[in-house]
Order: sequence, then structure tokens, then C-alpha cells
Amino acid sequence: MIFSVLYLAVRCLLGCLMVLTRRQASKDSELLVLRHENAVLAARSAGSATGRATGCGSPHYPR
Repeated sequence: MIFSVLYLAVRCLLGCLMVLTRRQASKDSELLVLRHENAVLAARSAGSATGRATGCGSPHYPR
């Protein structure tokens, strides 16, 4: 029990140190990736709201 709490505390501290010491370029690239993921998810949810499936496994997918 005490080892798991200690492990989580050390892991959290190291994670915080990594975030603080990263360069601005890596932070910008991570933001770009997250924005792209959000755009893809928004497009998928907008497409599914119409009731038409458009994925590769979909019967509506042009082959």
C-alpha cells in the first residue's frame, strides 16, 4: 500500500518536471496534435448525427 502511494507520488512529480522542462516547440506540436484529434472527432460526430455511416466498414463506403 505504501509503495503504491509512493510510486504514484514520484510518478506525478516526474511528470510535472517533464512538463516544466519541455521546449516550446514540443508544446506547440502537442497542441497541434490535440487540435487535429478534436477536429476529427467533431467531424465524426457531425457525420453520425445525420444517421449515415461513412466508415471503412460501412455499407455506404464506396469501394
